[in-house]
Amino acid sequence: MTGNTYYSHEVHGPFALHDIGDLVLEDGGTIRGCQLAVASFGTPNAARDNVILVPTWYSGTSKIIEQVYIGEGRALDPTKYQIVVVNQIGGGLSSSPHNVPAPAGGPNFPRVRIGDDVRAQHQLLTEKLNIDSLALVVGGSMGSQQTYEWAVRYPSMVKRAAPIAGTARNTVHDFLFTETLVDAITSDPAFNRGFYASPADVRDGLLRHAKMWAAMGWSTEFFQRERHKVLGFSSLDDFITNFMFAYFSVMDPNNLLCMAWKWQRGDVSRHTGGDLRAALARITAKTFVMPMSSDMFFPAADCQAEWRLIRNAEFRPIDTVDGHLALFGADANALAQIDRNLKDLLAVTV
Repeated sequence: MTGNTYYSHEVHGPFALHDIGDLVLEDGGTIRGCQLAVASFGTPNAARDNVILVPTWYSGTSKIIEQVYIGEGRALDPTKYQIVVVNQIGGGLSSSPHNVPAPAGGPNFPRVRIGDDVRAQHQLLTEKLNIDSLALVVGGSMGSQQTYEWAVRYPSMVKRAAPIAGTARNTVHDFLFTETLVDAITSDPAFNRGFYASPADVRDGLLRHAKMWAAMGWSTEFFQRERHKVLGFSSLDDFITNFMFAYFSVMDPNNLLCMAWKWQRGDVSRHTGGDLRAALARITAKTFVMPMSSDMFFPAADCQAEWRLIRNAEFRPIDTVDGHLALFGADANALAQIDRNLKDLLAVTV
């Protein structure tokens, strides 16, 4: 267990911790006294049919969801809906390698899958929060993977689904790229098989990791148009050091590796013996599939191929040059498109 003030209420609040008991994982491990960090905005109506669930993405927490996507007049409007943001396991606020005591923490933290997150969230909602219907499940990137898992695993509970910048089954290409993110960290000698004292020990690995995110997370057009200067950075070096590296340098490497392993293996076809068509046929939710047009992690074509397998679905790509990291909210036009699509989806009678 390593202390890290980055994962705190001061930085990422508000959120509450909910103990859902021992969580037995798909790959055989157990998280004892599993804690889920939950941020809730708004209140349920009398019928309790206005609840929106938002799972988080790689490295992101409920704080960025609150700052970028939630607000009065927005699609995720807390005056109309109860918006429940559940931080994924391994993300640093919920049970994660850095906050679980020895011997089960750190590099000994068990393997977690997207399905484990969704089962844990389902248990939280139904047993702790008395929620049995979701007006919408919406998430970006790994949140998109969880959105698909929700729609396939619990179709009667999910009325609408909006996977943004993510796929239902991870591709071989994306698996390989994520492996390079893992290698960037683990190849640092200071990583010491995960037994480091602080993230600062793994500075070189985290810097390589940040550079690779810069190369693939944004897009070639982003850099051609010098969007990093529009965002307030004087040069590429300034952008890499004071945005990308500053963002990742305070995070726990074992947490990042936990999420990366999960991300690589996101696949709803596990429910149907590897048959993706059969898995996506289980979805009954009205679904809007929303890739980022310039995404190099989850290209629009990959998302479109899955959209064709989903009944009652619409393909609503987001036009942006900010690539996958348009999720961060730097492109106001992309945010406006997402908001408009989500408002359209929420207006559909189901």
